Amino acid sequence: MSGLPIPALPRTRADAAPDAPALADDRLELNNSTFATTVDAAASRLHAAGVGSGDVVGLLLPNRVELVVAIFAAWQVGAAVTPINPALAPPEIDFQAHDAGCRVLVVESGQPVPDITTVACDDLLKADGTAPTPVVVQPADLALLIYTAGTTGTPKGVMITHGNIDAMTSTFVTHFAFTEHDHSLLVLPLFHANGVVLGTLSPLRAGGRASIVGRFRTEEFFPAVEKYRPTYFSAVPAIYAMLTALPAEVVPDTSSLRFGICGAAPMPAELIERFESRFHVPIVEGYGLSETTTASAINPLDGPRKPGTVGPPLPGQRIRIVDASMTDVPVGQTGEVLIAGDVVMAGYLNRPEATAETIVDGWLRTGDVGRFDDDGYLRLVDRVKDMVIRGGENIYPKEIEEQLYRVDDVFEAAVIGRPHEILGEVPVAYVSLRPGGSSTAESLLEDLRINLAPVKLPVEILFLDEIPKNPVGKIDKPTLRRSDKSERKA
Repeated sequence: MSGLPIPALPRTRADAAPDAPALADDRLELNNSTFATTVDAAASRLHAAGVGSGDVVGLLLPNRVELVVAIFAAWQVGAAVTPINPALAPPEIDFQAHDAGCRVLVVESGQPVPDITTVACDDLLKADGTAPTPVVVQPADLALLIYTAGTTGTPKGVMITHGNIDAMTSTFVTHFAFTEHDHSLLVLPLFHANGVVLGTLSPLRAGGRASIVGRFRTEEFFPAVEKYRPTYFSAVPAIYAMLTALPAEVVPDTSSLRFGICGAAPMPAELIERFESRFHVPIVEGYGLSETTTASAINPLDGPRKPGTVGPPLPGQRIRIVDASMTDVPVGQTGEVLIAGDVVMAGYLNRPEATAETIVDGWLRTGDVGRFDDDGYLRLVDRVKDMVIRGGENIYPKEIEEQLYRVDDVFEAAVIGRPHEILGEVPVAYVSLRPGGSSTAESLLEDLRINLAPVKLPVEILFLDEIPKNPVGKIDKPTLRRSDKSERKA
């Protein structure tokens, strides 16, 4: 088939162990043999719809087995894929489908779609003629278009190549010592790189399996763990926070889990400790972006784990910390995080200026502020764009948020900058409390006064039932800023 291992997985797995499990959701289970035959059927269906080398297939589907099958089917005919969040509004779906240049869209019945040829998901696995001869893809060929959340402007298509995916999955298999016994419980959305690459492709490459759950629901997570018996899962801090808020009488059987992974946003050390001590599952915190095909630094499974850090750089990747002039800073000092390696994207689709601003001399400018400790572990301080400059003083919201998370009542916290006529900006904190929490703005502020300099204290602490999130589950600070601005105008 292909000279690269990932596109060839359905056939190589079927030849090696036809009866071993491959993919499952709550409706469909595929072993290696049926995985290969369904990919062939889907490739035939896409080929009949006119899809070929260099095309893009849009996958307008929720998390389900057919989405993964469609990815491999598109690769088999030489096309790339762009998963589209089905919860997007019609204009947003239309934008991504046309921006990506989709030849066809794979959709569920009844899904409103743009004026693009569609293939019904229910028909995808029905054979339609002989499966086309697999196209031999090259490392530089486009494999995956992941669109940024778009909270700070027009969404951009991150171009991930087959070479990027080969490098990233190989690293994951080695780092986590994945084998045919490993089993991913996929709870993150498949329109995000983490769900595709870490949650699905990596265990499949190792000979293992993936079980796909639908949209995350707190009360259904541990029953799924007990049903599927996975060895690991990947989630965002918000999911871990919701699980720790489950009633005390919830005592699940987590004995199958080797570890959980946390990415997408920094996870407070207190939350890691709360989850680990209650559910007896170690959490490995990592860091990466869609632009680096998922991860660039992760705490080791075997070796010192440092909660509050994202670990050392993964093999094959280089990380620098630089100042505003792109000069390396000494160990222990903060600066922008730059990343280089075979996992760095090819660029943003049809956006050469944005690509040139982001990839400079082979280094990806992440926009994140961090520092290395003496052991080479990376600690993220904040986003460059989230930094609050109060009267000339640089304030990192994450530092204030970490102090708020030390209060048991605090479920989630987000600090933003509010424009100020004299000081330029001042910090404002938004907080949601755990059920039964009794903290007040004054009590939280009193606690902050003990641990932070006066310049870092929020000028206001506001309570919300729920902190807004973007589609990936990260706290959505742009939405908070817009809300804060509109509230002050009202």
